[in-house]
Order: sequence, then structure tokens, then C-alpha cells
Amino acid sequence: MAYSNFTLATVREKFKLETFRSVGSFSEIEPVTPSAELTKVLPRKVALAAAIGTEKARSELIVADVMFELYEHFNERISLFSGVEFNIDVEQDLTGVCDFIVSLSPEQFYIEAPVIVLVEVKKEDPVQGFGQCVAEMIAAQRFNAEKGNDIACVYGVATTGTEWKFLKLEGNQLQLDMAIYSIAQCDKILGILSSMVKQKA
Repeated sequence: MAYSNFTLATVREKFKLETFRSVGSFSEIEPVTPSAELTKVLPRKVALAAAIGTEKARSELIVADVMFELYEHFNERISLFSGVEFNIDVEQDLTGVCDFIVSLSPEQFYIEAPVIVLVEVKKEDPVQGFGQCVAEMIAAQRFNAEKGNDIACVYGVATTGTEWKFLKLEGNQLQLDMAIYSIAQCDKILGILSSMVKQKA
């Protein structure tokens, strides 16, 4: 089994997670104004991705632009990976390809701890990505610990490109924010992502 085979139910059971649901737990975070370039092209890319209707189009035309904006916001002090293998523990089924990974290390040629944000893109309902995303978050937690770079929290994002949901893992405590953030709130999405990156060890 790999990340993509996990459901929220199976990942909770396998890794003994305590799950808490909230609504709007990230809502008080200050927004980050997107660049003029992103503001100009994003609506057209959202429309094109919707017309194409595939997960790949949503990932390449919407999510990649938002993640690159995050990368630029931190002046390349973080690293961003897309579509890379992140094989951490074969026996625990923590293997597979992650849509997007953000590390607090500026090293861009390979993934270096601490991994802080995992992003999973789905075609329709972002909730469908919860299981896979949580499994990737657990892998990141273990990867960070093995590298001696423990951080308090690992974050996850499940998104269709147009709808974004955020997750937080601290120890075995999993928090699911059931609020939906629309891509029309791009400044809010960038603010939440930025707050995740700013976390200190």
C-alpha cells in the first residue's frame, strides 16, 4: 500500500491518531497580498483548469502558481518540490509520490528536513484527499525526527485548486479544519500557508 491507498479511516486506525474537527481554526490568520502577476493570471488559469476538468490541470494551472507565490514570498529561503517520491517507511506503507512538498530548508536539489507542508490535489472534493494527505504528514513527521530536526507541527493541504482545506498534525493529534477556503480568497490561502512556514522548532 502507498499514500494514495489510505483513507482517513484507515490512516487514523493504523497510526492511532486522535482526530479533532474545527471550523475556521485558521480564519484569524492575517492574509498575504498576492503579487500583481498572480492576481492578473490566476482568474484566467482557474477558468482554463475548470474547462479542462482534470486533476493534472488543476495542479499545474492553479496550485503550482499558488505554491510558487509562497516560494517567492520567502525569497527562496524555503524549498518547493512537486511530484516527487517521498519513500519513508515501506513496512508502514509510507511510500509514494507527493503532489507538493514544502521544506524549511533552502536546499532545492533534494528534500531536506524539516518538511513542513504537504499538499494533495484532488479533482473534485478536497475531503477525498484527507487520507493520503495525512499519511504523507505522518511520513514527514518521521522523516524530520530521523534527521534530528523535530518541529512541533506538520501541516497538510487538501485542495481541488478552487477549494482549499487545511490540516495540522502535532504528535498523534490530528486537527481537521472543515472550513473551505475558496481560491477567490487567495490572499487568505497565502496567509495560512505563510503562517505554516513561519513555524519555529
